[in-house]
Amino acid sequence: MSIASPKLLGEVAAIARQAAAEILEVYASDDAGETRKGDDSPLTQADLRAHRKIAAELARLTPDVPMLSEEAADIPYAQRAAWRRFWLVDPLDGTKEFLSRNGQFTVNIALIEDHEPALGVVHVPVSGTSYQGLAGGGAWCQRGAAAAQPIRVSPRSGVPVRVVGSRSHRGDSLDGFLARLGEHEMVPMGSSLKFCMVAEGTADVYPRLGPTSEWDTAAAHAVAVAAGGRVRTLEGAPLRYNTHEGILNPFFVVSGPEDHDWLALLR
Repeated sequence: MSIASPKLLGEVAAIARQAAAEILEVYASDDAGETRKGDDSPLTQADLRAHRKIAAELARLTPDVPMLSEEAADIPYAQRAAWRRFWLVDPLDGTKEFLSRNGQFTVNIALIEDHEPALGVVHVPVSGTSYQGLAGGGAWCQRGAAAAQPIRVSPRSGVPVRVVGSRSHRGDSLDGFLARLGEHEMVPMGSSLKFCMVAEGTADVYPRLGPTSEWDTAAAHAVAVAAGGRVRTLEGAPLRYNTHEGILNPFFVVSGPEDHDWLALLR
């Protein structure tokens, strides 16, 4: 039985806001305390402070549910494979955006049940905007202290088609997709906000033809699907979590309107 509920979603959204406050304190300072991980990706004090806050609050909220976080990822698959339910967290998604100070970074918290996102929160610290999704229950956007408003994917693609993509990763495969698609508007965006643009109907499709980790996508995946969208691998299967030893996702596409054969355009 799922533990995902509107009440739990609200509590997770509050935790994401607390983590955002930790991030903004570092963001406002002159020194982010940047270091490098083993893969040479950046790590800041904001990542670590947000991780500690989320870990403590989730442990208090659901003491029996384990957590996998980008900043605590050294849990062997032999142990993770037994998890039917767990929290999947990216305390600061978009560290490069954080360091470039463009505001396009997020706090991502997802509850995974049976390899699928059951709920997710994507919170934008700089704007105070929170995207929330509950499997089978709908998706919402809350801007600051205003009441949360329901969001839904667009029923039809824009003219031109609105494609959202990464600021940091493009590549020949995406260029091929865009050429086959024809008339389009390309909107660059950082972090998991690309999913959220599809979820709220301001973009039609997000093809991801570069590497991502499971914590990068899970929370926004929950939002996009709860808003009526689809998140599929290039073979057409739903994107799933914690199914193998690695934490890298296959390439995938997030789509709202289904008036194009997105998968065919990607092949």
